Amino acid sequence: QVQLVESGGGSVQAGESLRLSCTASRYTPRIHYMAWFRQAPGKEREGIAGISADGTTTPYADSVKGRFTISRDNAKNTLSLQMNSLKRDDTAMYYCAASRGGPYFVPPRLSDFDIWGQGTQVTVSS
Repeated sequence: QVQLVESGGGSVQAGESLRLSCTASRYTPRIHYMAWFRQAPGKEREGIAGISADGTTTPYADSVKGRFTISRDNAKNTLSLQMNSLKRDDTAMYYCAASRGGPYFVPPRLSDFDIWGQGTQVTVSS
C-alpha cells in the first residue's frame, strides 16, 4: 500500500508564497493520477489541482487557477504544489491524494481518490 506524506505547510501573510510537497513511498505504476485537496474548518474537502502521470494534464479549481501550480517528479516519487499570492481564504488543511484511475480532465473529485496523506496545515493571515 502506497503511503503519502505531506510537508511544507505553515503560517504566512497574505500575498506570500508557500510550497507544499508530498512524498510517496512504495510507488507503483498503477497510480497514475495525483492531486491536492484542501479542507477549511466547517467546509467540505475541495479538490484544487490534479496532475496526470506524465504531467501533461493539470486541471485546477477556479479558486486557485493562476496562483497555484502542481508538479510532480516521478523519479523522486514527489508531488508539489507551489502556492503564490496566498489569500486568507486559502487557509485550510491541505491533503495529497493518489488515484489508480485517471487521467481526469476536471478538478479533482473526492470519489476518484482512495489514497490519502495525513495533511499539512496552511494558515494565511492578513
